[in-house]
Amino acid sequence: MSDNIENGSEFTPKFDDNGLIGAIVQDHASGEVLMFAFMNAEALAQTRSSGLAHFWSRSRKAQWQKGESSGNVLRVEAILVDCDQDALVLKVRPAGPACHTGERSCFYRELGPDGLWPID
Repeated sequence: MSDNIENGSEFTPKFDDNGLIGAIVQDHASGEVLMFAFMNAEALAQTRSSGLAHFWSRSRKAQWQKGESSGNVLRVEAILVDCDQDALVLKVRPAGPACHTGERSCFYRELGPDGLWPID
């Protein structure tokens, strides 16, 4: 079974006990990591069918499409699947900032010896 998951062509995503799978969102052109979010089976299916990134909000316990209110949608160019099929990378073309703070990426700070520092 493991060999089929690691080397086969069948997509059998391994969701965690809460029905979620982690998704790293990366700019398709630059490779920059834009955000991290969780997807459930429905969000993954909606993403695949629409070509726009959908996620599951653990805090709101609700489905959401990135950019549905701001217009800063993420157009999905490719979905990469790791060897265990328990993590995804969404290669996207962002239509604006990915972070709800207005930053291009949610990863706009670096952890230094004395706390968080903005990345230039």
